[in-house]
Amino acid sequence: MADSVLYEVNDGLATITLNRPDAMNALNIDAKIALREAVQGAAEDPRVRAVLLTATGRAFSVGQDLKEHIALLAEDRAAGGGSTMSTVREHYNPIVRALAGMAKPVVAGVNGVAAGAGLGFALAADYRVVAETATLTTAFAGVALSADSGISWTLPRLIGRARATDLLLFPRSLSAQAAYEMGLADKVVPADRLADEARAVARALAEGPTLAYAAIKESLAFGAGHSLEETLVKEEELQARAGASEDHATAVQSFIAKEKPVYRGR
Repeated sequence: MADSVLYEVNDGLATITLNRPDAMNALNIDAKIALREAVQGAAEDPRVRAVLLTATGRAFSVGQDLKEHIALLAEDRAAGGGSTMSTVREHYNPIVRALAGMAKPVVAGVNGVAAGAGLGFALAADYRVVAETATLTTAFAGVALSADSGISWTLPRLIGRARATDLLLFPRSLSAQAAYEMGLADKVVPADRLADEARAVARALAEGPTLAYAAIKESLAFGAGHSLEETLVKEEELQARAGASEDHATAVQSFIAKEKPVYRGR
């Protein structure tokens, strides 16, 4: 793993940390490759029951590294090609698919500005803990680009199409409180408490019923694009799977015994 992204697993919790603080965690090619490997690795690692995605320094991520991007565009023009934007297919899409689609919950600890693809990665998480000093912005139209990193899917589902259109056509910085009121943040905390609060949320999920969480994620994603009748059938399927789990049996037994259940993620 490159130094631009740190990865550790501790008691079922994988912590993935963007680590280019001097560049406000801008996403150059090395960072994107490292982040893709880390997220996909966490998704596939049987030790991992929850993921915390966060960053060092004063930014979560300002999105694409524009300095590198300008150089790559110049190379493209000189070569008569157009390969620069292949980063969406090669890097951003796999990262978002892994974050949103992994069968375990993902918490984003947004410590500072989250812009462009940085915001897209935060929105692909299942729960967002945001520092009260952080700002969120779509950014894309500000550099004459369309939306990527899943934002055209996640943003309208979180805040509605009209508001999503407004933020994409007229990108601007939203305060943490405004993001919370709009539905983009689940919890806003003092900046000096961000690391502890985000880890506490992620830790609680890592100790929870992992298979049930996976089913919840799958049912929400399915329901977003299917009819009620189709979703009812899907819920039946997923509930049967969850009901057959060891964790469900543990939960029922603990409820009867008036004890706190200890889940094992199976």
